[in-house]
Formats: sequence, C-alpha cells, structure tokens
Amino acid sequence: MPSPSPTNKENPMRKLSHAALVALALGVASVPSAMAADMPSSPTAQVKSGLYVTAKEAAQLMADDKGTVLVDVRDPVEIMFTGYAPATAVHVPYQTADRTRFNAEKGVFLMEKNPAFADQVEAKLTALGADKEKTKVVFMCRSGSTRSAPAADQLFARGWKNAYTMVDGFEGETRKDGPSKGVRDVDGWRNSGLPWGYKLDPKVMAPN
Repeated sequence: MPSPSPTNKENPMRKLSHAALVALALGVASVPSAMAADMPSSPTAQVKSGLYVTAKEAAQLMADDKGTVLVDVRDPVEIMFTGYAPATAVHVPYQTADRTRFNAEKGVFLMEKNPAFADQVEAKLTALGADKEKTKVVFMCRSGSTRSAPAADQLFARGWKNAYTMVDGFEGETRKDGPSKGVRDVDGWRNSGLPWGYKLDPKVMAPN
C-alpha cells in the first residue's frame, strides 16, 4: 500500500494570492500590476489620462483591485445582440442609435450623443462608493475608439484621475484577411477567453 502523503506538506495552491486565483478563473495570464497597453495611433482612441488597457489587462485589474469599475458605454440594444460582460458594474450609453435618421450613403443609422452621459456615470459611480482619486474606472465600447475614449475624457475632466479606455473594447478589431475578413473576432473582451453571454443583468442594465 502506498504511504500516505505527509499531512504537513504545504499545498502549493495556497501560495497563490486571492487575486491570482481570480485571474486563473478568468483565464487571464498573470501580468505586472503596472500593466499598460500601448497608446493607440488613432487620435480618436487616445485619452487625456494616458491610461490604456486591453480587455485581458482590464480583467486583471479587476482581479487585483476589487474596487475597479467596468463601465459599458454601448447602446443597450447593441449589448443585447452582440454580448454582455458580467463584470460590468455600470452601464450608461455614450451614444444611442436614432432610428428616425438614416445615412443612406454609409448604410447606418445615425448615433445620438447622450447629453447627460457624464452626470449619469458620475451618479452611478458615487452610488457604488467610488473615489475620484483612487478608483480605477475602465470604459468599454465596441472596439475602443470613438466612444470609450471620449467617455473616459469626460470623467477625467471631472476629476476622476484613473479613467482608462479599453483599447480593444468588447468585440475587438476586425480581421484583416482570410475568409473571415472584416469580422470582429481578433481580440476584445468577447474573443479573449473572458466571461460573457447574452443575458443582461437587470441591476446594471435596466433603465433608471
């Protein structure tokens, strides 16, 4: 009969921090806490805070610092059909599609900016007990450009010092070649092995 394992032998998993265990559960590789994605080349994706993260880095931030807040700024109907990140703590649309205005040349509905965006986000952050000086606030849109960046800038202008933009957003960038050219399946929250689904959390998504 094999000898029983010594009872005083330390389980190596106990050496892992709680944050590391959360990161493993998320499927996120351990990365330095001073992580930072490169500044995007497009001016529309750049932010005044200078704080950039990929979707994976954002998940790691939330694993390392439970106070980090993920803000989804996409149109709620867009979220319903393309996917929802359960890690989302705040949802306020930066823009919504106006079904009464259609751009025939581009084949899209025009987007209407939310004039109360900053007020609404700030109210929800305050309700969560967020701190302007300390709380990391990560803004996420479809692909990290024309919505999450200006959204982060609006809150940064109000004194939220740690306003991040997620550079690859929820859906990520488009594939450049191959049979799936143009499909958003390269990176972003949805394509990075992070938790997502189609069921919306009413506490986060339901209108106030």
